[in-house]
Amino acid sequence: MSPNGSRNTVLRLNEITKCFGTLRANDCISLEVQRGEVLALLGENGAGKTTLMNILFGHYVADSGSAEVFGKILPPGSPRSALASAIGMVHQHFNLADNLSVIENVMIGTEPLLAVRSKHAEARRRLAELTERFGLLLNADAIVGTLSVGERQRVEILKTLYRKAQILILDEPTAVLTPQETESLFTTLGRLNQEGLSIVFISHKLDEVMRVSDRVVVLRAGQVVAERETGSTTRNELAELMVGREVPQPLRKPQKAGDSVFELREVSVREGSKPLLDGINLIVRESEILGIAGVSGNGQKVLADLGSGLLCPNDGKLRLFGADVTTPRPRNFVRAGVARIPEDRHASGIMTDMAIWENMISERYRDEFSTWGLIRRGKAINETKKIIHDFDVHCEGPMALTGQLSGGNIQKLILGRALALQPKLIVAIQPTRGLDVGAVAYVHNQLLEARRQGVGVLLISEDLDELLALCDRIGVMYQGKLTPTKITESLSIQGIGMLMAGQWQEIGYAV
Repeated sequence: MSPNGSRNTVLRLNEITKCFGTLRANDCISLEVQRGEVLALLGENGAGKTTLMNILFGHYVADSGSAEVFGKILPPGSPRSALASAIGMVHQHFNLADNLSVIENVMIGTEPLLAVRSKHAEARRRLAELTERFGLLLNADAIVGTLSVGERQRVEILKTLYRKAQILILDEPTAVLTPQETESLFTTLGRLNQEGLSIVFISHKLDEVMRVSDRVVVLRAGQVVAERETGSTTRNELAELMVGREVPQPLRKPQKAGDSVFELREVSVREGSKPLLDGINLIVRESEILGIAGVSGNGQKVLADLGSGLLCPNDGKLRLFGADVTTPRPRNFVRAGVARIPEDRHASGIMTDMAIWENMISERYRDEFSTWGLIRRGKAINETKKIIHDFDVHCEGPMALTGQLSGGNIQKLILGRALALQPKLIVAIQPTRGLDVGAVAYVHNQLLEARRQGVGVLLISEDLDELLALCDRIGVMYQGKLTPTKITESLSIQGIGMLMAGQWQEIGYAV
């Protein structure tokens, strides 16, 4: 109960329990959210945060327990009731129609399908009022597909405000934003807070949690293990509460870089007449981590595909371990010593309906795990057991289906598979996206250990703290172009953010 009394409680979850078979995803969880409060919800991957929010929004039905909104029991299993109860949610992956305008996206679902007349003029007036009131400035007629990531997030927030939400749940809201867009979001949250809106802030970025929240609830293994007033806790304490142990922080030590392992010289890639990469120059060397920053969609995935042998440049030269590559092939890159950590671990990192051991040998089975076309199953299972042990993967063993694992454990498997190659080059794109603080620290330390052993790493990430902590040099991508790389110590988050927003000329870069 808040110091001001229970009358200020807008959301109460009462002993929520939810099981999936033998897995207890939520175990008797109770929590409250007060009017005008920012409550941060923290927890490892698999701690139960998503399940809890899905129960609140009616996507799941709890096995026991209840939810109350403004003192009234929320009907279970009814997303419509959640929306009608003034609950809004902005998902990490936006639910927008790219081919429609801002105002059309905002109005979707607010009028009957058979309405004789659309209240378009009234909607435009309300939208203008909301954008001005909360600083979410947008052109109502702009096509959503033309907007930046930050602008799309504003559309999502406007959708909830248009429906008169009083409780706003934000799931990893800064995951794909530039520092400037993040600052803009925090300004908006302050205004929403002043208007009395309650906010549940789900994030793995502890510095942001410390900055924006009033109170923190920590989940671990489906249970509430701690509750803290933000002003009376620390980042380190929250990290330990999340994972149940001290979290080792990555430490990059000075190290001399070696020879080139991957090089692009004036490389361009086109899709039809559309340029995806435009005159890119970069060099990744032995014993270094080269970081690439940028807002998603500015050519980073194309760059990673070049480094993995999935694409061939239209112009320019690609060199791998000092030799020109004229016809890239993924199999040849793997054989040469290139390992990859893909951006989307489910879509391009694993096959969810196959066993762990099958996924672990998927990139090498022809060369190392087959004889006369027959897979050497025993050898494959033994190596998979070693990866599971060495990388602390929580699973039932090599025979378990990979898709049943949590995101953090899948990422550990992919990392283990990559390092089992004993690579000379690792191409890692968003390697810690969506991971909890413990899993992030583990991945970071593994990449630094690979660097120490002489491996070159191309690290593509939207997490600037990650890049500044791990990388020796950093470049920034914008609309298919890449800035010259600079020593990490000479860069700041603010400067990188300006480059990510395309403000190259303002700080002395040629466009």
